[in-house]
Amino acid sequence: MLNIDTIKNGLVIDHIRAGLGFRIFQQLGLDRANFSCALIKNVPSKKSGKKDMIKIDNIISIDYSILGFIDPNISINVIQDEKIVRKIKMELPEKIENVIHCKNPRCITITERYVTPVFKLSNRDKGQYKCEYCDALYNAGAID
Repeated sequence: MLNIDTIKNGLVIDHIRAGLGFRIFQQLGLDRANFSCALIKNVPSKKSGKKDMIKIDNIISIDYSILGFIDPNISINVIQDEKIVRKIKMELPEKIENVIHCKNPRCITITERYVTPVFKLSNRDKGQYKCEYCDALYNAGAID
């Protein structure tokens, strides 16, 4: 049995769809962190069969829109003095900036590097986003 110590003060990113944990770990820059953090893959889950988890032994600033875009089912537990003091549920963000890049070769974000890629939620039920500049469609979870 794998044993990961309890966290005194930090974050637990839970209910990550199995297989997406590493992508989130990298997106948050945890692969370059100078504090303890753990990516736990394929944890048994009653709800989904398997899930990934990330434990961070530090309170860090997180862009919740990235997490909500990658997997809106994620929850974050804020830990203080080894107790959960706050639970944060993710949801699809209305707008994401500089998270994904437009694949339309004629989009201004491709031809002009100074233009920040911006996508707005166009269909919540389908998890679909539209490029603000060229109207190209992308589905939530499609990180480059």
